[in-house]
Order: sequence, then structure tokens, then C-alpha cells
Amino acid sequence: MEQRFSTGLIVGRFDPPHLGHSYMIEQAAQQVDQLVVYVNWSTQRDTIPGELRATWLTDLHPSVEIRAVAHQLGTDFDDDELWEKWMALFRAHWPLDDGPHAVFSSDSYVSGLAERFGAEAVAVDPERAAVPISATQIRDQPAEHLDKVAEPVRAWIESNWLL
Repeated sequence: MEQRFSTGLIVGRFDPPHLGHSYMIEQAAQQVDQLVVYVNWSTQRDTIPGELRATWLTDLHPSVEIRAVAHQLGTDFDDDELWEKWMALFRAHWPLDDGPHAVFSSDSYVSGLAERFGAEAVAVDPERAAVPISATQIRDQPAEHLDKVAEPVRAWIESNWLL
């Protein structure tokens, strides 16, 4: 039986959001009373505007709180100073008085993030067996993976990447 948590958090770029992301959000939502999803977006390097990605996820998952989190931070899981900056950013965007109690991800960084929040790390399909796709694969070969994204994302890809 799955453990139940009061609050949960998912952090990701969702660049672009795909059906594997939706699977993870749905799995996490079943285990929490309230789920918050941070759509991290770099103002310097991401391919799809963060607000648009957050809008798509809000439309696809209306019972989940989606927050666009703009930043200019790098990623280095061995840099404690950088982790402190990430955690300050994440805490500034956390909408509740308490939590998160669980942090969900398919990626290995979930344990470090959960530990810093004092939360439980919950891996959701780390082998990506349920929906075998990654955002990198979609960015690299968008035409090959249109079946792995929701309709609004597909329409955007077709009109912006596959002109």
C-alpha cells in the first residue's frame, strides 16, 4: 500500500511537458492531499517559455497547483552553495505553511532535494517504463515523438519546431 502524504512537490523543467510527466503528476497526486508542481525555467537556456509550459500543465492537471519558477541558476548537484540558492528559491515559491512532506521525481536528484526539505523522496517510474520518453528525446527529434505529448503541446511543436 502506498504511503499517503499531506503535501507533495514535483520539480522539473517540463521542456516540453510530455505524457511521462503527466503520468508522474497523476501518480503523485494519488498519494497526497495537495500537490504542487514547480515548472523551473531558465531565462537563459530553455526552448519553450516557462509560463506556456506552466499553462499547459495547469490545463492538463487542474486539481494540481502549478507554479512557474523563473531562475538563472545552474545545475551542479555537488555544489552546496548552489543547492542553498535553489532551496531559497523553492521555499520562496512554496504556497503552504507546511511541507512539502514528499518530493516526487523519476530522476535521482529527488533524494537530495527531499533531504534538504526534510521530506520523503518518492521515485515514480525511474526506468520510465510506463511512458518511455524524455524531454531531451523530444527536443532532439520532435517529429518522432509527437505521440508522447498532449494535443496543445503537439500543436505548438508542429507550428514552432516543425515549420
